[in-house]
Amino acid sequence: MSRSLVALATASALVLGLAGPARAAAEPDRAAVLASFTQTTAASFDAWNAARQNRDKWASYHFDWGTDYCSVSPDRPFGFDFHLACWRHDFGYGNYKLAGTFNANKKRLDTALYQDIKRKCASYPAASRPVCNSLAWIYYQAVSVFGSLYGIDPEQAVEAAGNVS
Repeated sequence: MSRSLVALATASALVLGLAGPARAAAEPDRAAVLASFTQTTAASFDAWNAARQNRDKWASYHFDWGTDYCSVSPDRPFGFDFHLACWRHDFGYGNYKLAGTFNANKKRLDTALYQDIKRKCASYPAASRPVCNSLAWIYYQAVSVFGSLYGIDPEQAVEAAGNVS
């Protein structure tokens, strides 16, 4: 009878995951983590920024952390520092392009840039916020219109435009 109890206890422990080697917690999938790092909220920005500062922890996800910051626009127009907002925007663009889901996420990524810049603007003195917020709107409009050209070689675009009849 005691052998039956031991067998029952062992089987129960295995079914419940209490016996055997410790299992690592399931790692969230890349798409879920990427989505969590590219939402429009301050919490999402903070999570992305913490990951940016500790990229080794996220190495298994093979994220592209490359950036040219605000591309051809100034990273610090009139002294307002937009470089981290632009970096997160590049992070979203680059990684969603790699995932093949850029078009489905572009609008949210552009809105996240706008929200990130507006939050940065809120950190400046009240007198300078209207100018900063106006720049935020200009940057948002620029990426909304021209952001689809991300990754296109400008020389190829000029060549293609010359071939239009």
